[in-house]
Amino acid sequence: MASAALGDYLRARRAQISPDQIGVPTYGVRRVPGLRREEVAMTAGMSVDYYIRLEQGRETRPSPQVLDALGRVLQLDDDARVHLYRLAGLGPTLVRPSTPEQVDPELLRLMELWSHTPAIVLGRAYDILAGNALAYALFDGFRQGPNLMAKIFLDPDAATFYADWEDVARYTVAGFRLMQGRTPGEPRIQEVVERLSLESPDFVRMWERHEARGARLESKRFRHPQVGDLTLRINAFDVRSAPGQELVVYHAEPGSRSAEALARLEELAGTRTGD
Repeated sequence: MASAALGDYLRARRAQISPDQIGVPTYGVRRVPGLRREEVAMTAGMSVDYYIRLEQGRETRPSPQVLDALGRVLQLDDDARVHLYRLAGLGPTLVRPSTPEQVDPELLRLMELWSHTPAIVLGRAYDILAGNALAYALFDGFRQGPNLMAKIFLDPDAATFYADWEDVARYTVAGFRLMQGRTPGEPRIQEVVERLSLESPDFVRMWERHEARGARLESKRFRHPQVGDLTLRINAFDVRSAPGQELVVYHAEPGSRSAEALARLEELAGTRTGD
C-alpha cells in the first residue's frame, strides 16, 4: 500500500531535480526548489491530479509502469528505484524476527582469525553487533555506541576521526534509509531516527533529503589519535544466515603508510601474532 512515506519521498526527490536536468523550459520566477508537481506529472505521462494523489497518500495502488516513469523523471538509481517500489508496497521486504539480533557464532570465530583486518557486523538499525579486536582498537575513540549512526552524529570526536565526515555521514544515512524501506515498522530503526532527529541538526538535514543508497564509500580516511592518518578500503557483505545484517571489513593497501599505521595499531592493541 502506498502511504505518506511514498509522498514524502516523492516530494523530497523532486525538490532535488532542476527543470534543466529533464529538459523542461522555465519562465519567470520559480517559488519552489526543484520541479513542480505538474512538471513531474507531465514528464512522467500522467495527470496532475493523479500525481497529487500519490504525494498526498490518497492513491494506494500505483502500477509498476507509473513507478518506472517516476523513477526516470526523478533520475533514481537502482537502489533508489528499489526503495521507491518498497514504499509503494511492490518490493520485497525483510521479515523482522521475534528475537533480538544475534551474530552467527561461526562468523564470530572467522572474524577473530582476521587479526590484521578490522571487521564489524552491523544490525538492521546499524547497531554494532560484533567486532574483532582490531576493529575495536580502530574505533576506540568513540563514546556514543553501540550504534554506528549515533557514533557518527552524536560523538563530538566523529568530525575529527573521519577526515571526510560529510561524505561518510551522507552515505551512512542513505544506507540507513534503504534499510528502513527493507524493514518497514522496525521499532529499533524508528528509535534511532527519533533520537537523532532530536539531538542532531546535521542528521535532520541529511535525512530530509530522502537519499537511499546501498553502495558504501569504497574507502574512508581516518585520523586515529594513536597512530595518525589511515586510508582504509571497505568491503561490505550481506550475512546470509541473518538477513538484514552486514559484515563490514576494512583493509589497507599492502606496503602503504596506512598499512604501517594499521600494524602499529595492531601492536598497541596486543593482537599482533606475526605473519
